[in-house]
Amino acid sequence: MLPAFRRAAGTPPFLIAGPCVVESEALCLAIAERLRGISEELGIPVIFKASFDKANRTSVSGFRGNGIQEGLRVLEKVRSETGLPVLTDVHLPDQCAAVAEVVDMIQTPAFLARQTDLIMAAAACGKPVNIKKAQFMAPPDMAAVLGKARAAAESAGIDDPQIMLCERGSSFGYNNLVVDMRGLVIMREMGAPVVFDATHSVQLPGGGGDRSLGQRQFVAPLARAAMAVGVDGLFMETHPDPDNALSDGPNMVPLSELPDLLRQIVAIAALG
Repeated sequence: MLPAFRRAAGTPPFLIAGPCVVESEALCLAIAERLRGISEELGIPVIFKASFDKANRTSVSGFRGNGIQEGLRVLEKVRSETGLPVLTDVHLPDQCAAVAEVVDMIQTPAFLARQTDLIMAAAACGKPVNIKKAQFMAPPDMAAVLGKARAAAESAGIDDPQIMLCERGSSFGYNNLVVDMRGLVIMREMGAPVVFDATHSVQLPGGGGDRSLGQRQFVAPLARAAMAVGVDGLFMETHPDPDNALSDGPNMVPLSELPDLLRQIVAIAALG
């Protein structure tokens, strides 16, 4: 079951977590089972996340995934075997309907935040949507994106669309991202729940030439800061062996370290 996305004061945030990409059924099930245990232990609602396609890889040789059919099959199995709701990205408008039949929540990638057809197709599916703010957009720019999504939902007859805005850092020179914490406040004042993507915010896009790098040592301090500022949810990619993950390993949280970080997050959230 999906959580209430608008966080009440003093309560834990919801967490979107999982591997960057669907590497295998076994890996996804193992991570999802651990996340379910963490959710039960700490009282944090968890939505399992994995992408069936990473369409924005730096190099043509980067692992993209095993395709939409296999990816959705794995996500459906994760959902049925663990009871966790599941989320994945869409990159094209014509993917939205098929994805919405399987997942509980749809996500649109940061690079595609200005793609009107994609945003509107995702919002018209009737599922909650997490819209990532583009690295090249200012927080106030997301008001127009939110307006597109709400208009599409209204046209589709959806009375109470669940549209979230997600911060994942802004471009700051070459191969670097920074997080302006003011943006979390600005976007929350638009009336939409706000999610902070703590792992992609420490990415160094293209920093390795043919691949992106990351600074995972900054995930925890940024996540704690975002929680203190006031967000409704957190997004963290996690993996049991990030250094050998097939995508985005340098910025992912080791699965073994996730519980301790989340305990800190719960304590901060309890302060109000």
